[in-house]
Amino acid sequence: MVQFLDKPSSDFTRSDLIRFIEANHIEMINFRYVADDGRLKTLNFVINDRTYLDSILARGERADGSSLFPFIQAGSSDLYIIPRYRTAFVNPFSQVPTLDILCSYYDKDGNPLASSPEYILRKSHQTLKARTGLNFEVMGELEYYIISPCQELFQARNQKGYHESAPFAKWENLRTEAMLTIARLGGLIKYGHSEVGNFTLNGLEYEQNEIEFLHTNLEEAADQLIIGKWVLRCLAQKYGVNLTFAPKIVDSKAGSGLHIHTRLVRDGKNAMVENGKLSDTGRKAIAGYLDLSPSLTAFGNTNPTSYFRLVPHQEAPTNICWGDRNRSVLVRVPLGWSGKNQMVYDANPKEPVIEMDGSDKQTVEFRCPDGSADIYLLLAGLTVAARHGMEMEDALEYAKRTYVDVDIFCDSNKEKLRQLLHLPASCSESADLLEAQSSIYKQFDVFPESVIKGTAHKLRCFNDRDLRKTILEDKDLTMKLVNQFFHCG
Repeated sequence: MVQFLDKPSSDFTRSDLIRFIEANHIEMINFRYVADDGRLKTLNFVINDRTYLDSILARGERADGSSLFPFIQAGSSDLYIIPRYRTAFVNPFSQVPTLDILCSYYDKDGNPLASSPEYILRKSHQTLKARTGLNFEVMGELEYYIISPCQELFQARNQKGYHESAPFAKWENLRTEAMLTIARLGGLIKYGHSEVGNFTLNGLEYEQNEIEFLHTNLEEAADQLIIGKWVLRCLAQKYGVNLTFAPKIVDSKAGSGLHIHTRLVRDGKNAMVENGKLSDTGRKAIAGYLDLSPSLTAFGNTNPTSYFRLVPHQEAPTNICWGDRNRSVLVRVPLGWSGKNQMVYDANPKEPVIEMDGSDKQTVEFRCPDGSADIYLLLAGLTVAARHGMEMEDALEYAKRTYVDVDIFCDSNKEKLRQLLHLPASCSESADLLEAQSSIYKQFDVFPESVIKGTAHKLRCFNDRDLRKTILEDKDLTMKLVNQFFHCG
């Protein structure tokens, strides 16, 4: 669509969409919108004529909000769903030419639905920009398992699948097709690869993969993750295999996270870096992430199996701390291209030397979320946390106090480890911490009280406060829960 219309998607208008639809013989339109379960919902339209098409795009349609969100009462449940033109894409899976458009929710008075996760995300970004002058850019990592019948040839080693290649990586073709499809739909893809998790169980082969996105503005990043999960599931169906983003599916095997990389931008420049090093702005953001991390789990770790993954002494974090390059901390500052990069000239002596600034690549990674996350609320919560960090009086001291060396579990860090706070160990505990920190989310009317209360209630309904202890003695219960939440998010 960008090529045909010769303009960026952010500039799409209703007349642009109509022109594209007519020129490309599009026969249907799908409105897509995310409900409480985090998955895309669909409303199909057959294009009867130009007048009807214009009406659909101009006025949107109604939907039953009580069937989409548990906090909406059936007695006053009508919502408007209004298309966001910039999100339009040609459906790659439909049998007839179809245009899909993501939508926003509006209430009976025509105002944005205050409790809509997508609107909360927009408000969080607007508030951050208004109070700090900073833009928030993020990118996510989609980790997932593909489950298929065992193949005898070229078996990868157990839990040694990281960056494996075909033929030992069996589902590279599905991954690369997903990457190309997401890119054609407007997603900004960084790279893809096979991940650590690789094992066989009961005649089935489990292979873990990852697709990572490039950083982009907050709202588009959220949409791209939603579309990415939908594309992967549709392709899994096409290939006849199962696919899950579940945080943990087998004890002692690698779980799947949804790591979020963030950067704050001022006047087009990465404010996380100054003179090739992490800036005070970066440290303040980290302080905000850490301070709100106990309650961020309410949006990023939303079912009991999330806490099967967040266990001590694994790569998934449990201690509230940060460090450089360290995958056992909650917030990681990945290896960056700071300073002068001469590596390419050492590897390629014939290459003419040109100075390159790699500071734009530096991000800060939040590592506890998983595939159960409510993507819009999680990213909104992280945006609130970034703003909170900028406004914390002791942010730099807090960041200094919670920094650990490369190995958090080494002997030199034993004393610091004892002093660190911990992430919650259950949905119930996460609900308690969300309510305890709710005033920060509700500041400037970003998160409505109804969303805080509704989220806490939903988490407590799992009644999982002591579940970790129970599952150690009851493996059947573990698998029952894994199956229950297999297609979370």
